[in-house]
Amino acid sequence: MADIDLLIREATVDDAELIAELTRGSWANKVAPSSSGHREEPKRVAEDLQRGGGFVLLRGDVPVGSVRWLPLDTELDVWEILRMGILPGYRGERLSQHLMEALIHRALAADIGELRLAVRSDQEQLLDVYAAIGFEIAPELEYTRANPMEPSPIVMRRWLRN
Repeated sequence: MADIDLLIREATVDDAELIAELTRGSWANKVAPSSSGHREEPKRVAEDLQRGGGFVLLRGDVPVGSVRWLPLDTELDVWEILRMGILPGYRGERLSQHLMEALIHRALAADIGELRLAVRSDQEQLLDVYAAIGFEIAPELEYTRANPMEPSPIVMRRWLRN
């Protein structure tokens, strides 16, 4: 299908249930069962959307993916990217790249200086994907939302200002 069928729209609090479902669906059989993404709740999504923001990706009029971001409590010009996911039937089309590009443009428009994301230690194949769009490994950083029951994720950053 052509990219013309794609729409990325900014999420509202009314999308909390949809985004929770998209996250759980995207995580199923893809991310380790211990990940908190499998237990995503609309209440948490709504709180994240109120503090930060998110996008919903639609193929035609079918929601197929989402991503969220939150400002760091200590550095308001830094956003942490979280819970990006594409439903299984829509993978392999580089749809997450469209979500990431939209997020980068949104961050630039908001005068954000840096984006950060965490890559689970069991998904290191994603490091190259994010490196290709300008993220670099930042071993000096800790992910503020890391699950203490899991191995520490690998934190990556992308500077948006020189």
